[in-house]
Amino acid sequence: MYTIKNATLGDIPLIRELCFKVWPQTYAPILSQDRIDYMLEYMYSPASLEKQINEGSQFIFVYEDGEPVGFAAYLLKGHGIYKLDKIYILPSQQGKGTGRFVIDHIINEIRKEGATALQLQVNRMNKAKSFYEKFGFVVIGFQEFDIGHGHVMDDYVMEKKL
Repeated sequence: MYTIKNATLGDIPLIRELCFKVWPQTYAPILSQDRIDYMLEYMYSPASLEKQINEGSQFIFVYEDGEPVGFAAYLLKGHGIYKLDKIYILPSQQGKGTGRFVIDHIINEIRKEGATALQLQVNRMNKAKSFYEKFGFVVIGFQEFDIGHGHVMDDYVMEKKL
């Protein structure tokens, strides 16, 4: 049985622990180790996570039988549009419906706030694109942006109307 818990600043160590169990192997097939190391520091350092939480990102954990098996983060972009900023599920949990449970939870929560759409970005080389398409997300654009030190994010922007 899955449960969801909202994260606080005190949960940053758990976010990082889960991230380091999922993130590197998720991106190893499509990103260099140098880029993975840079992006982990850029997005998942304690200072970066604290800033994200303080600026309105709602981090949540998903638990199975009391054990944390993944996390996600979402935030309001504006005008009823929310962004699913992160969703990472332990490899041992993938394919078991855990990701679906998390996305359904987020959609239920943001609908209460009047959300009209949920957007996300996914690397153009990431096989997760097909995962999102199963939930009704469609590509609405492309985004490239420089994150520093010669690293560029090259993403699909996807959206699900609510």
